[in-house]
Amino acid sequence: MCPYCQAENADRALVCASCSRDIAVPATLIAERDDLLRKRDQLRDELARARDEIETIMRRRTSR
Repeated sequence: MCPYCQAENADRALVCASCSRDIAVPATLIAERDDLLRKRDQLRDELARARDEIETIMRRRTSR
């Protein structure tokens, strides 16, 4: 699918057959995206653990 005009294109097409825009994504960008998605997921997990820890601490404080 073309991200610009939403036309369907052949697999591995470099240019959209409909709007003639460049639709190829370099492998390095795909690898970088995958790495960033992995890091994002790790940060989300870390944030969830930190929130849980803060919640536990707050509960201990209020129970005293």
